[in-house]
Amino acid sequence: MLKWMLVVIVAVIVLGFLAPKLHKFGLGRLPGDLRFRYRGRDVYLPITSTVVVSLVVTLISRVI
Repeated sequence: MLKWMLVVIVAVIVLGFLAPKLHKFGLGRLPGDLRFRYRGRDVYLPITSTVVVSLVVTLISRVI
């Protein structure tokens, strides 16, 4: 359980940094992705995009 929580946290951080480039592919604009302004900074929480990327990676790992 702890290992999966660590994977999800790392995926959220990586998606947060890659958000501008992934925005072209539609990730980051899905329902459930949170974007708001806090103390003058834009905060982005890609919850739904993380789930989609996780499903794709899982499917690819099971095929290989």
